[in-house]
Amino acid sequence: MARRRFLVDQIRDNTAELHGGDARHLARVLRGAPGQQYEITDGQGIYLAEISTVEKDRVTFRVVEAVESPQVSAVRVTLLAALIKFDRFEWLVEKATELGVSAIVPVNAARSEKGLLEAAGKRVERWRRIAHESSQQARRVRLPEIAEPRPLATAIAAVTGLRYFLDEKPGAPPLICAIPAAAQRRDSDAAALLTGPEGGWTEAERDATAAAGWAPVSLGPLILRAETAAITGAALLVHAWWASQLE
Repeated sequence: MARRRFLVDQIRDNTAELHGGDARHLARVLRGAPGQQYEITDGQGIYLAEISTVEKDRVTFRVVEAVESPQVSAVRVTLLAALIKFDRFEWLVEKATELGVSAIVPVNAARSEKGLLEAAGKRVERWRRIAHESSQQARRVRLPEIAEPRPLATAIAAVTGLRYFLDEKPGAPPLICAIPAAAQRRDSDAAALLTGPEGGWTEAERDATAAAGWAPVSLGPLILRAETAAITGAALLVHAWWASQLE
C-alpha cells in the first residue's frame, strides 16, 4: 500500500512542518506518532520523512531520503470551466485535481445562473481547500492553481498555447482528433480547455471565442452535464501527453 503523502510549505535543513487541518488529521485520525514515516512534498520533490514531534496543530518531520517521482503527464492543462451550481463545481474541482490539471479558472458565461459570479468569489478558498485535499489523495507533487472567477472575455484572452473550447453545436471535430499527433507533443506544451454552462454557449460567445483563436471541439453526439464534459475533456488531454511519454 502506498504511503500517505502530505504537502508542506517548505523543507529546510531536512526538516518540515505540517499545520492546521492536515496536522490535526495526521495526529487524531491517523494517530501519527514520532518514528512513523510518511511521504512529504514541497512542490518540487518527494521525500520519505519521519515524524519527529506531534502537537495539537503542528507535526514536524525529519527527511529520511528523496523518493523517485513517478512519471506523470508533462503537459500543463488549464481548465476554464463555466460556473455551475456550486455542489457540482466542487465535484469538478476535486476530479480535475485528481486528473492532474495544472490550473482551474472559473468563468462566468452568459447562460451561467444569475448571481454565480458574485457568489463565486466567496467560494474560492473552499475550492482551494478541496484541491489541496484532492492533491494529497492523488499523491500529486504540487497543487493546481485555482484562479479567481472572471468573465469569459477576460479568461479567454489570458491563455496561450493549444486552446480548445467544447462546442455542443454540430460540426466541431472530436477533441481526440484535434490533439496533436504523438510525435508532435512536447513536454513543454500547454493546453487549455474551455467548457460551457448547462445552457451552452450563445452565438456571440461562440464567435468571440473562435475569433480569439480557440478551436471548437466535440465530445460526441450525447448531451453531457457541464461537469461531466469538463472532466472528460481534461482526462483526454492529460492522458494523451502522459501516454506519449511511455512510447
